[in-house]
Parts: sequence; C-alpha cells; structure tokens
Amino acid sequence: MDRVVLWDFDETLAHRPGKWSRCLVDALDDELPGHGITVDVIRPFLRDGFPWHRHDQPHPELSEPDTWWTHVGMLIERAYTGAGVEPSRCSALTRRVRTIYSDPTRSWQLFEDTVPALEALRAAGWRHAVLSNHVPELPALVEGLGLHGYFDAILSSASTGYEKPHPRAFAWALDVCGSPDDVVMVGDNPVADVAGAEAAGIPAILVRRDGAPGLAAVVDRLT
Repeated sequence: MDRVVLWDFDETLAHRPGKWSRCLVDALDDELPGHGITVDVIRPFLRDGFPWHRHDQPHPELSEPDTWWTHVGMLIERAYTGAGVEPSRCSALTRRVRTIYSDPTRSWQLFEDTVPALEALRAAGWRHAVLSNHVPELPALVEGLGLHGYFDAILSSASTGYEKPHPRAFAWALDVCGSPDDVVMVGDNPVADVAGAEAAGIPAILVRRDGAPGLAAVVDRLT
C-alpha cells in the first residue's frame, strides 16, 4: 500500500523567528545599520498582499521565481515606505529580503522533533512530500536544512500558482505523488492545512497551533 504524508513547511517542519516582518528588519540591519525600525512597526503593513491572502484566486502568472518576487516586492516596498524608509532605498532592501529569506543559514531552524518524526514514519512505510504556501526557493531551503533526502516532492505555491486551501493545490500534490492509496496532511494552519485538506477529501492533523501537539502525536497516530 502506497502511503504519503503531505507536510506544510513553515511553522510545521521549520520556522524563521519573526517570520516576514523579522526578515524585513534583518535586511534593514544589513543595509541601514541604526535604522531604529522594529518588527512591530513593519508587521501591520504585511497583513495583506501576499498571494496566499488571495488563495481563492489561482496565480499561474506568478509561477516564475522572478515574477513572483516582483509581485511580492511591491508589497515589501510598500511596507518599507509605510514604516518611514526613504523610497530610494526600498528597491535594494527588497532585493536583500529575497536573499535573506531564501538563505537557510539566515535564522531558519528545524523543530527538534522534525527529523525523528520523518524517520519514524518513513520506517513505518510512509513517503513524504511538502505542500506549502511559500517562496520559489523552497526546495533549496529544504535541502539547505538537510531535509531534501526525506521528500519525494516539494511543492511551493509560488511555483504551482495555487495556494492552500485552494482544492487544486491538493489535487496537484496527489497527482505528483502518484495518487497514493492513503494520504494525510499535516500542518499548523487550521484553514489552509486542515480545512483545505478535508474539503479535498484528505484527512488532516493540526500541529503547533493553539495548543495542538507537536510531531510526536503525528507519529503516534500514523503508526
């Protein structure tokens, strides 16, 4: 029997403390030391405008890396100007954000139970795939964090043009994985990961969100 776990990435397998807001401040630290802008100042400007904020709309036109970053770059530049950064500095800062966010050595961390869970489930006969609303460079991030060998497929919404919970995101993953006999979605987002998967007929497990358990519970349930 062919069995596959579909994994969300950010806040499920790995995390970057402070997320996008922290990354924008990190770019400021690199380019404009002493800028005085905090994560709390940046965060309100990033609450809307990413492709996954319009997950009901497919975005195949953004499926090339440079095109995706150009689109997201407009949001990043608006965030910088809203936070008081001189507009003439925003283009260079936005390019720096792409470099930093895509770099597995810049603050990205695996959760301590990630590798044990992947290994235990693989030993029990499960294959793994990543299905994440993420940047085009997600496969390189996964590889840089030492996880590439665990996954048969790594699907980022930036490359497919479909953000969870859009049903086509899950259909795409099932097709890439060869229509397995059993499939389970694991993620931290109750809407994108759990409700989206269940609407597509895929059982789902919520982890690391609002008191939900970590990955040991996933291993217990699937083995």
